[in-house]
Amino acid sequence: MIMHGWKPFVLCLLVGILTFLTGEVGGQNAQECQSKIGMTYLDSTPCWPTPVKAPQGAPNVLIIALDDVGFAQLGSYGSAIETPTLDNLAKGGLLYTNFHTTALCSPTRACILTGRNHHSVGTGVVTEIATGYPGYNAMMPKSAAILPAILGPNGYSTIALGKWHNTPPWEMTVLGPFDRWPTGQGFERFYGFMGGEANQYYPALYSGIRYVDPPKTPAQGYHLSEDLTDNAIRFIDNNRMVNPDKPFFLYLAYGACHAPHQPPRNWVEKYTTGEYKGKFSQGWDAMREEVLARQKEKGIVPPNTELSPRPDWIPAWASLSADEQRLYIRMQEVFAAYLSHTDDQINRVVDHLQSTGMLDNTLLIVFSDNGASAEGGTIGSVNENRWFNNVPESLQDNLAMMDKLGSEWTYNHYPMGWAHAGNTPFQRYKRETFEGGVADPLLIHWPNRIRQPGIRTQFHHAIDIFPTILEALGIPAPDKVNGVKQDPVEGISMLYTFANPAAPTRKQAQYFEMFGMRAIWSDGWKAVADHKSDSSYWAQRDTWVDDKWALYHVDGDISEVHDLAAKYPGKLNALMNLFDSEARKYNVFPLDDRMTFRISPRPTARLDLPSYTYYSNMDPVEEGSAVDTKNRSFTITAYVSSTPEGGAEGVLISQGGRFGGYSFFVGTDKKLHFVHNYVGVSEFEVASTSNVPTGASTLKFVFTKTVEPDVSHGLGAGGTGQLYINDAPVGGGFIPTTVPQKFTLTGEGLCAGRDVETPVSHLYGSPFSFTGGLDRVVVDVVDNQTKLARKVLIRD
Repeated sequence: MIMHGWKPFVLCLLVGILTFLTGEVGGQNAQECQSKIGMTYLDSTPCWPTPVKAPQGAPNVLIIALDDVGFAQLGSYGSAIETPTLDNLAKGGLLYTNFHTTALCSPTRACILTGRNHHSVGTGVVTEIATGYPGYNAMMPKSAAILPAILGPNGYSTIALGKWHNTPPWEMTVLGPFDRWPTGQGFERFYGFMGGEANQYYPALYSGIRYVDPPKTPAQGYHLSEDLTDNAIRFIDNNRMVNPDKPFFLYLAYGACHAPHQPPRNWVEKYTTGEYKGKFSQGWDAMREEVLARQKEKGIVPPNTELSPRPDWIPAWASLSADEQRLYIRMQEVFAAYLSHTDDQINRVVDHLQSTGMLDNTLLIVFSDNGASAEGGTIGSVNENRWFNNVPESLQDNLAMMDKLGSEWTYNHYPMGWAHAGNTPFQRYKRETFEGGVADPLLIHWPNRIRQPGIRTQFHHAIDIFPTILEALGIPAPDKVNGVKQDPVEGISMLYTFANPAAPTRKQAQYFEMFGMRAIWSDGWKAVADHKSDSSYWAQRDTWVDDKWALYHVDGDISEVHDLAAKYPGKLNALMNLFDSEARKYNVFPLDDRMTFRISPRPTARLDLPSYTYYSNMDPVEEGSAVDTKNRSFTITAYVSSTPEGGAEGVLISQGGRFGGYSFFVGTDKKLHFVHNYVGVSEFEVASTSNVPTGASTLKFVFTKTVEPDVSHGLGAGGTGQLYINDAPVGGGFIPTTVPQKFTLTGEGLCAGRDVETPVSHLYGSPFSFTGGLDRVVVDVVDNQTKLARKVLIRD
């Protein structure tokens, strides 16, 4: 076993030394040779360049990214949620109890892939709210090449599957530019979704740079996590069939467990009526106590660890009504089913590696990008798009949907009380720089190299994964990649922890910043500035000088219970000065506490035009690039080239889906329809009194705004809708309100000739493609759009 383990490492190291001496990857991928050229082939000698190969026995690398999974939500970290696959990986590998992230999605993933701090690579926040400052522009520089750009030229096959969320929104168009898409940054293949979240039943999928439909429908059993797993196994098999000696780098980023929490029904039933029933009936307060006890028993936390107090804004479980408790328990059961189902998909990949003999020589890393999410608010949600459009939910509305939680009919998230429990024993949750936001699970499994499995307590950060992988493979960080000089790697390798559980932490300092909340760790101490972020557009605040810094000796108080700022003012002052130094070094300034409103001129993919033309069966156009009809008058004109005898049916143009959008279509009744779906709450329909004629025709819908929007109360502009066939009026009606700010959270785009992903209206099922001939659809907008303070979504 020892001989099998050290030979590949030595070979990798030798290749790495050669790479180090040349100082560059990505330029010439093959060893050059010299042909002898004579007058004819008879006196000539050919020469084929020899492709670069990884050393025989070089390990595979598999990174599995979990989303919004808190420190205490895996069984191996004390949870009651069933995660047997991940628990077994922990038993056979390394479980880190002091691993940290940035508190948010895009930033953490940028750290993992580049080995640099999130502000250093322009990803201080999620890409949707980028601003024009170096630390926040969402434009990861070529001077910080990501892992596949280095591993590919060293003989690895590379693929990214699942969630990406590291491309600027204005570059996520059918025209690109594509150099910040996964395949533009070093991955040879990509299959997944580009934004921060996805509907598990109707995802907006891309293969490489092309939009693709899912291979099955929900009725046929489609689920995104299972699709990603299928593709992971297919990639592994394809790789070994063509070249079994070629190692792979697989980045598998599940959408789970980010909202919407959508596990298959049979997994929900395991927790509601089956073998796992009753696991959460005690509520979130008691659950925290139980989890902490298990964590102490397992050695995840020190025996003297105290439970951080529940914040005042999270209600005590005992104060809730019976209906509230019943609903909230179900929401947690659905989340648990979602995580258990994801664990089962990971099991399929692990089992496949085991059955093919590859598991022992695969460096497998599992991490979560931030703490558990409190984005469900105090009451949870069955349709988060209502919250993003300021449309409140009620207990009774949500109770009515309780049995559909997790299905394609809901877009659900649990209450923040469960998120707080999911981060036991820490304070707070995702987006915040207390430990609940930045302390996360990390498992590393590699039987060929890890001789002493168990718990590792050294302090580390997401930027340390990149240099760990390179050192493990014997590949030095290159001086240049594709001719571009590389910035210094800012993380340090964790490889020293593999063989020595008791090795002292080599990390010296690590800063944290998210939405103006700051923190700094050094030598077992941590200072935190609990700055309240600003969700108000109009507020002009200057409260930074009023921020209160807390001081914790986290080596002995990991849950940040005892504030020692008054006792050790000198230590606090030194850490505050260190934060200032680190912030200037890594592009953290200027601080910005605006969460949903970040007013900064930024590039846009959408041209400000009076008229837009779309063609049948084109790729969907993402909302940020499509015509914006919200809160203004507009006209849709569909030029139908042919309608057969007996009539046609289908969508002429649609935007959004089940949880908000509009659709202009010919119904199964052969009449012309326009439906505006108001955040999944109401469908406002205008229908024609006559059928669409056979042959060619011009079909038109005109919306005239007559009611100004009231965005703060969730109301978009209202007005009249009028339908026309060949310029003759055929029906009209009043649309009292419309979606004020955002049609969809998952990238459901504008389509002509069909409605992909979730259907806008209950009157048809997707894609409901138009069965006649459709030449084009023109959308004209009137420049009377109310100048609104538009929310920019923070979804990660």
